[in-house]
Amino acid sequence: MPATSLPLTLSRADHKTLGLAALGGALEIYDFIIFVFFAVTLSQLFFPPHMPEWLRLLQSFGIFVTGYLARPLGGILMAHFADRLGRKRVFSLSILMMALPCLIIGLMPTYAQIGYAAPLMLLGLRVLQGAAVGGEVPSAWVFVAEHVPAQRRGYALGMLQAGLTFGYLIGALVATAVARNMSQEQLLDHGWRLPFLLGGVFGLFGVWLRRYLAETPIFIALGERQQAQPALPLAQVLRDHRPALLPAALLTCVLTSAVVVLVVLTPTLLQQRFGYPASESFALSSLGIVFLNIGCVLAGLLVDRVGPWRALALYSLLLPLGMAALYGNLIGGWGWAGLAYAVAGLCCGVVGVVPSLMVGLFPARVRVSGISLTYNLAYALWASLTPLALLALAPSSPWVCVAYCAVMGVVGLACALYYGAPARQLQKA
Repeated sequence: MPATSLPLTLSRADHKTLGLAALGGALEIYDFIIFVFFAVTLSQLFFPPHMPEWLRLLQSFGIFVTGYLARPLGGILMAHFADRLGRKRVFSLSILMMALPCLIIGLMPTYAQIGYAAPLMLLGLRVLQGAAVGGEVPSAWVFVAEHVPAQRRGYALGMLQAGLTFGYLIGALVATAVARNMSQEQLLDHGWRLPFLLGGVFGLFGVWLRRYLAETPIFIALGERQQAQPALPLAQVLRDHRPALLPAALLTCVLTSAVVVLVVLTPTLLQQRFGYPASESFALSSLGIVFLNIGCVLAGLLVDRVGPWRALALYSLLLPLGMAALYGNLIGGWGWAGLAYAVAGLCCGVVGVVPSLMVGLFPARVRVSGISLTYNLAYALWASLTPLALLALAPSSPWVCVAYCAVMGVVGLACALYYGAPARQLQKA
């Protein structure tokens, strides 16, 4: 369809759906990500004091990434019911499963009080949170994509991703406020609990908000046509849609690489390797996330103009360039860390491109199951292994994160060239 014939705006109902979905998702992502901002503090509270600092930090990150490992099981189970019973029910359940563990973390005892039971409890709660977020993201993509006009799907999903990454920003801002207004002693005593307690309240508010969402028109239409939903949607994905599994998994890895480096690892490396105080590190991270949000929206607009595969090719090139600008500034000590972080955030627009591609890879009857299987398995593998590997390799070279993003940029570009060409030929036909 020519660009001039596209609707200029979404309807009021579309904007309401998008806003509620994005806000609820942001609150849920905050609950999941706040852990990483306090990884250093938690490593001191939940592991034996005689343990070497590097080992405590590594184990703290290990518990964090366990949440990613739990995503596939939770995501696949919730996707089954989303394809069978409807998108809305699962969409609301996932946020409740995230909020309650966050609240409990804020109330639980530490290693000094109950010994090794503390890290074990923390591990169990992170598993529950991982299962919840495994159902949230695929359901959110499908929920929004099935509500808005197809010609504006890129913009809508870019806005949704900006909303989801806004949860990272809330986490960074809360962490900045806590770090700047409390001493280290206060932080270790009780300050670390406040962000988790706040997250529990945020999550319950998100559950209440999602009462006002309606089921997607596409799912309702399937029921009106009396098309029986497959008894096992996942089995149908594995039987009939195997060609879509590899590109979906690769695209997830590209998206993950941007989030892992920009949001998860860099704030910690700023403190551990480059000597930034916690408050300044969190403030810089907040700035980067603001521009990541902007980058997602711009990427979504580009998807609607040039198509998702061409947009993927462009942002696969920009990803390593943005990270090179950020780490080059940090290593060289040029004094432009804020500007470099902003550029890196804009260049991570691939986060806003991938959802449009994923939604288009699977038909409506098994869409949530197809996305959930590939997205959660790939994300679990990639987001659990790569932070630990990059953290372990960081002492050997400060450029390791840039090299990693360069490799993933090549993967994204290869996907765009290989899988995008047949798609464009089909559109022309």
